[in-house]
Amino acid sequence: MNPLELSRSGSAVDGISRREVLRLASAAAVVGSVSRNSFAQAATAGSAASDKAKAFPEKFLRGCATAAHQVEGNNTNSDYWTMEHLPGSMFKEPSGDACDHYHLYPQDISMLADLGFNTYRFSIEWARIEPEEGFFSNAELDHYKRMLATCHEHNLNTMLTYYHFSLPRWFAVKGGWQQEKAADLYARYCEKVTKHMGDMVGYASTMNEPDVPQLLDWLDLPGLPAGMSLTQAMQAGAANVRKQLNAPDFGDFFFGDPMKTRDGLLAAHAKAREAMKSVRPDMPVGFNLAMSDDQAAPEDRHLEEKRHAVYAPWLDAAKKCDYLGVQTYSRSVVGKKDLQPAKGVELTMTGMEFYPECVEHVVRYAAKETGVPIFVTENGIATEDDTRRVEYYQRAVAGLKRAIDDGVDVRGYVAWSLMDNFEWQSGFKPKFGLVAVDLKTQKRTIKPSAAILGNIARRNSL
Repeated sequence: MNPLELSRSGSAVDGISRREVLRLASAAAVVGSVSRNSFAQAATAGSAASDKAKAFPEKFLRGCATAAHQVEGNNTNSDYWTMEHLPGSMFKEPSGDACDHYHLYPQDISMLADLGFNTYRFSIEWARIEPEEGFFSNAELDHYKRMLATCHEHNLNTMLTYYHFSLPRWFAVKGGWQQEKAADLYARYCEKVTKHMGDMVGYASTMNEPDVPQLLDWLDLPGLPAGMSLTQAMQAGAANVRKQLNAPDFGDFFFGDPMKTRDGLLAAHAKAREAMKSVRPDMPVGFNLAMSDDQAAPEDRHLEEKRHAVYAPWLDAAKKCDYLGVQTYSRSVVGKKDLQPAKGVELTMTGMEFYPECVEHVVRYAAKETGVPIFVTENGIATEDDTRRVEYYQRAVAGLKRAIDDGVDVRGYVAWSLMDNFEWQSGFKPKFGLVAVDLKTQKRTIKPSAAILGNIARRNSL
């Protein structure tokens, strides 16, 4: 058996504990990476630098992230499950069992801890907890409480996202975030969750990447009709969904009116934060913002216009929070729209430029604009070449260290993602995971990048 493969049960292999297997695998992966990776060779050449100079702040959080709908499987009461199964669906494939993390979370959380990480960021599923308006499932609330307890058993810090894109179907049918009662309905859910398990949460996020509808509006994608933005194209798709469902008010996160959705999300965040704090005043509450490393185009630049349209309302909201989570993957060169990557640059499986320096630049900008502690709550790369993932992460954390050394208040770094998973409309093709998943057998296979990043986490040092 490959020593980097774990069985579905996660049992010991040939009498050796999984922890020992992972320790040996980590050492082997690091040795292999040094010989083949130019960045590691450069780091070795500078080994005269003191360990203290390489060290991150004490109690720095290092972890991996997942999102419920993308890994749990069978989220049958959600808007996404519904849309995935419509005739002519815009989704490449349905989520199905996904990674069956709903049942296999004890194994997955143990694996994350064994790799050396000290933090798990995951989301809970509103569609499971409140499958019908006004009915809250104690069984599902207890399920997520057990997940938090498992994290504590493995000495992991917890970062809990209350909402990560997918919605209860009943909420979407009524208009999603555009409906008049959206903020009150969401705050009620957040209060219920916090009463049930809030004492076990390290950091709470009201929502994930609420600025994405505005961010999409700046993408200039090939293949769209002349003069049509991606947002307009998605709204046209939403009209078809409404027709098929016979639900004229249907509105999910991506398919609503962008401005009405933004206003609804801002109101929902504010009321949710208030509700969560009313239950547990000392619980750190923030949210996670999607941010590109925006750079001005040589000509006809609209950088400040983009920042004002996409980030400004949320950066202002973050000033009232205990922290801000930033999520970044690449850079954007901003003209009238985000320009296509230059010819010849390396692209990831999602068409993004290979640009790990985005992390350093984004945390500097976010900290300057908000004045609150910053966490990198998502960063990663979609690739099937794990050597490129290794280099991406090494350069990303090196850039993050430069920002911290310059006084930027960054408290943690969380990689996306723990496992290869369901990437929304793209299905299971993009590979962001530190761990591969066989969707037929649910066997997990640890990639060298997981061991290398885990070793950095264990040392808390470059």
